[in-house]
Amino acid sequence: MADSLITKKALAAALKRELKEKPFVKISVSDICAHCQMNRKSFYYHFCDKYELVNWIFESEFLSVFPVSDDPWQNMNDLCRYFYENRDFYRKVLRIKGQNSFGEYFHGLCRDAFCRKLGKGEQSEFCATFYADACLCAVERWLCARECTLPQDFVAHLRGCLPLPTVD
Repeated sequence: MADSLITKKALAAALKRELKEKPFVKISVSDICAHCQMNRKSFYYHFCDKYELVNWIFESEFLSVFPVSDDPWQNMNDLCRYFYENRDFYRKVLRIKGQNSFGEYFHGLCRDAFCRKLGKGEQSEFCATFYADACLCAVERWLCARECTLPQDFVAHLRGCLPLPTVD
């Protein structure tokens, strides 16, 4: 494993440990680095900020591991299973609002996926944004619920109310 990947994984593990003890807003880059016995330069060599680290965690643990299927519901099942298995982490990072937040990043990924499925055009872009808004809101509400249902049950509910378009 390359040194760069080892460093990134160590920083990710440190952030996850810190999140168990305090809210994201109270975690500094120095706190993360202290857990890894690294200096801040090492952190900033790999990431612009702690928000980018959160996004990298999602990219490395989900996007690079799960193959993208032609079936959008299979993709949603995989995604929700991953979120459910890591719900303590994603409950916290989905509550972060504003620029560079994970919610903003996830919304962009969803919107891009819907745009690819719907094609080009003003109406397609509007629909893609609408579906991305719905997905982000639904996933956040589901994961943050006191009694978080099983992922397959959540996806079944989504499937009943969010007809994903099909490409002919």
